[in-house]
Amino acid sequence: MIDNLDKAIISTLQDNARISYAEIAKQHSVSPATIHVRVEKLRQAGIITGTHVHVDPRKLGYDVCCFIGINLARAGDYPSALAQLNALPEVVEAHYTTGQYSIFIKVMVRSIDDLQNLLINKIQPIEEIQATETLISLQQPIMRQIQV
Repeated sequence: MIDNLDKAIISTLQDNARISYAEIAKQHSVSPATIHVRVEKLRQAGIITGTHVHVDPRKLGYDVCCFIGINLARAGDYPSALAQLNALPEVVEAHYTTGQYSIFIKVMVRSIDDLQNLLINKIQPIEEIQATETLISLQQPIMRQIQV
C-alpha cells in the first residue's frame, strides 16, 4: 500500500516528470535517497510505469481526433481485430468495452481525407469488423492523469 509520501511523490512527478529527486526531497523534508528508494519501490510495484513526453498533435499536423465505436461480427474475433487495429499507427488508444460497441478506439489523422482513407481502406476491410460509428472530437477541454 502507498502512504502519503508516496502519493506526494507521484503527484509531484505527474506535474513535472523532469524534477530532480533532490528537489522533491527538499519539498517534503526527506533525503534524496529516500525519494530514490520510494520511486524505485513504486516502479517495481507497477504503480509508476514510465515517464512520458506529452506532445501537441495539432502542432505536428494531426488536426483530426476522432473516436470510432466498433461492432465485431463475433465475440471471439476480438484478439484478431485488436491485432490488426494495433498495426495501424493512426490508432492511438483502444478500449475493450461493454455496451453498444465491442471496441472503442481513438484515432489521430491529419485531415478528413485521411480519416476517410483510414476508414474505407484500413478499418472497414478488417473481416472481423461488422460495423463502425465515427465521432469527431471538436475539442478536448479536459485532459489529465488520475490524481492520487
